[in-house]
Parts: sequence; structure tokens; C-alpha cells
Amino acid sequence: MLKLTNVQKSYGDFRLNCSMEVKPGCVTGLVGANGAGKSTTFKSIFNLISIDGGEIMVFGKDHHGLSTKEKEDIGVVLGKTTFSSNLTIANFLPVMSSLYRNFRKDQFIGQCNQFRLPINKKIKDFSTGMRARLNLLIAMSHAARLLVLDEPTVGLDVIARDELLDLLRQYMDEAERSILISSHISSDLEGLCDDIYIIHKGNIVFHEDTDVLMDKFGLLKLSEKEFNQIDRSRISYIKKENYGYQCLTAAKQFYIDNYPGMVVEKSGIDDFITIIERGEKR
Repeated sequence: MLKLTNVQKSYGDFRLNCSMEVKPGCVTGLVGANGAGKSTTFKSIFNLISIDGGEIMVFGKDHHGLSTKEKEDIGVVLGKTTFSSNLTIANFLPVMSSLYRNFRKDQFIGQCNQFRLPINKKIKDFSTGMRARLNLLIAMSHAARLLVLDEPTVGLDVIARDELLDLLRQYMDEAERSILISSHISSDLEGLCDDIYIIHKGNIVFHEDTDVLMDKFGLLKLSEKEFNQIDRSRISYIKKENYGYQCLTAAKQFYIDNYPGMVVEKSGIDDFITIIERGEKR
């Protein structure tokens, strides 16, 4: 569906060098700290910035050469509402019908009602959460094959996030669809994504299937003495702590089996980001 190969972009001291792939039928997450390069990556896909090198392929074609129909097969959330804030939802329904041959008007209006979005109220009077709901519903309204979503659940409470994540799961029920999504809320991605990429200072530093990440990876909480005594060949990252060391490993079961009594905790996406940002790679 989407493939980036050595995509490069420089801004002063920042340099993006990104390779990643979103496969058909998969939900792929891109995570990292603020300033890591997520938004730059998303903007490069849509030619909102010019890249310095590399290749971006969408539906097997160079992203510069997509036809109008192929562009309609992409749904996008990049932060701001697509339409003028002086419009109402009712105002832009005819525009959506003319822009997208597959615009599902009745379904879209039904979802707006479901998520309590008033059809005749100006968008500028919507709350942050209401705008986030509207952005995602617009992206999903025209039966796109690929959704590219940059922080689509920002500003939403727990219930609203859960409702929208259910919509994304329903979207994936149809064959040959894919999603690329970023989010600061790791629980959203852990429960939705098939695989995860972590970006750090413009570079992809980690990629793994979510099931493998959650099952095989773990955090070791070690005293200075334990750290000096264990086999460290299976440790990926190390972070010094007041009590000793925190270590990330892809061989959680090895340490459970061979070092009884050692503190071995299940790791999540937030743990990965923290130890990659603040720790040291072995």
C-alpha cells in the first residue's frame, strides 16, 4: 500500500532518513517523541514538503504520479480540519459529494449524529474533541483503501477514543485496506496496530509486530550487583537509574528462566520510547 525507502529531509540540525512499509490489510503505527520526525514523514507522503532524496511509493506507484481516482483512495488526518471553520457540516456535504465518487453521505451523517456533531453548527464553534471526531469521519467517509492518520484521537476523552478506535477496526473488516497511524497514546496503538515503527531523531530505530513486541520484549529492573552478574548479550538498551539499571531485552523468557527472583516486567510502547530516548543502545 505504502512504502518509503531512504526518504531524506533536512531542516537545520534535523535530518530525516526514513524507510518503512505499510502492507495491505495491516494497521501500522509510527511512534516517537515530539520532534522525532513523525509529522515530517507524514507531510512528505503528500508532497506537503519536498524531500531531499529517497522514494515514496503509494499503491505501487511513485507518489507524484497518482491519478485522481488513486488520490480518492486515500483518507487523511494531518491535524487541522479540512474545511473552513466558517462552514457547517451541512455546507460541505455537496463539496464532499463532488470531490469523492464513493462519498457515503448517509453513513457519514449517521456517524456525525452518533458522535454528537451538530450538522448546522459552524466548525469554528466545535470543541477540540469535536474537530478531532470530524476529521476522522471525513477521512473514512469515501471508502478509501489507505488511511494516513497523524494523531487522530488527540483531544478525545477515553470513551470517544474507544468509539473511534472501534470505527477503525470496522474499517479494516473490508479486504485490502490499510492504516498508517501515529498517536501519543500508546494504548491506542497496542490494541489496534499489527506492527510498530519507532522513530528517533529522524531515523527508524525499531520495527516489530505488535504481538511480538508485547510477548517477547521485557524490562529488567536490576541492582548494580545484578547488572554486573547477568549475561548482557541479550540486552538491547540500557538506562541508568538511581536503584541501578533498567534494561530492554527481546529475550524476556531467557531472563525469567535463568535468573529466578530478578524483576522482569512486561514492556509497552511507552517503555520503548523512554528507554530509546534516554538510554544507551548496546
